[in-house]
Amino acid sequence: MAKKDHVSETPATQLLKASKVIFTEHPYEYLEHGGAQHSAQVLGFDPFLVVKTLIMQDQDARPLVVLMHGNRKVSTKNLARQIGAKSVEPCAPEVANRHSGYLVGGTSPFGTRKVMPVFIEETILALPRILINGGRRGYLVGIDPQVCLNLLAAKPVQCALAD
Repeated sequence: MAKKDHVSETPATQLLKASKVIFTEHPYEYLEHGGAQHSAQVLGFDPFLVVKTLIMQDQDARPLVVLMHGNRKVSTKNLARQIGAKSVEPCAPEVANRHSGYLVGGTSPFGTRKVMPVFIEETILALPRILINGGRRGYLVGIDPQVCLNLLAAKPVQCALAD
């Protein structure tokens, strides 16, 4: 691997390594507001396999993490109903950054600053491998989606809307 392809450690990769999780590294040229669709395109992956990490909050401003396919949106109504909240909405970027310890666009569900409940779109768990943010913009890691259950105690939900 060429020197410039090596990505320095992040809290996410430190946690994965400490937990003996095998992962592949996928650095790419970050594009502001490009999102999972952009990373999937430049890396040559189906956006359905690229999982975005969304920091949201309930009606009491309690933060939570939602893991969703790169080419799907979250039905906040369905999510709220399934987790017993009155409402769920995305956090403002600066609030999300504060909760996660990462910059929006580089948010990983692993190694977040604050421990938050994690909800994963159920269909992600059926995939053999996923790409998920490794803790910085322009950096995805490939893992078995079961890692999200094992390391994050993610709760499966059904809240995907077609993009």
